Amino acid sequence: MKMKKLALVMLALMVNTVFASDSSFTKTETKIKQAMKSELRTEKDTKRDANRLPVETLKFFGFRDDMKVIELLPGGGWYTKLLAPTLAENGEFFVAMGTGRVSKGLIGKEGMDFLSIINDNANIRKEKGDRFYSVDKFDLAEKDVDMIFTFRNYHNFSFEGRKIMNNAAFDALKSGGIYAVVDHTRRHMQDLNKENGRRIDPVLAIKEIQDAGFVLVDYSTMHARSNDALKHEVGHKDVTGQTDRFTIFFKKP
Repeated sequence: MKMKKLALVMLALMVNTVFASDSSFTKTETKIKQAMKSELRTEKDTKRDANRLPVETLKFFGFRDDMKVIELLPGGGWYTKLLAPTLAENGEFFVAMGTGRVSKGLIGKEGMDFLSIINDNANIRKEKGDRFYSVDKFDLAEKDVDMIFTFRNYHNFSFEGRKIMNNAAFDALKSGGIYAVVDHTRRHMQDLNKENGRRIDPVLAIKEIQDAGFVLVDYSTMHARSNDALKHEVGHKDVTGQTDRFTIFFKKP
């Protein structure tokens, strides 16, 4: 009987924890959904919502609107357009590495007032004949960061480049801070070929990030796609916009 009562207490605690977690995300979720309606977003942006699942992805990572956040390699700003207005009132938001398109296209626009750039394109390069980008050792210039994201960009760098980026993220995060990564899946242990250069083995990514000092926290299959056989380049007509992607996050001890 005592064991049954203990089990019921444990179940109640688990349920309350889930509800508390959902409740703590409510305000953040409202802001993300409001940002998703922004006129700054293009039709192409909004069409990707169903596939990229921004609300679910950010909730999984534990993102909240009062955090200090860095987005690495923001590209054209798909996530930047959601993160900047969500963090504007209570948080801090920075973009770093490969920020040229965001700098030209978003700085000064509505909802982007609190977006700060802390690292430009200067230290990223692709040497003649190289398939992947290199990056010089750098410092993200911010400390005690709560969360660092990189979305579908980890694969773009050489082994040494990824190592440098992971170390920079580790140094910038506070103890307990989160490093979150989404990228296109390459088959485990598959050699590089002409089709898989924009994919990366998630097991390799996990090992590399753990080697930088991070602890793996969780892995989600929300972006897994069974119709992606992992044999085509990510821009191939059979998989573009529907690639299998791994979704993982780590904690700085």
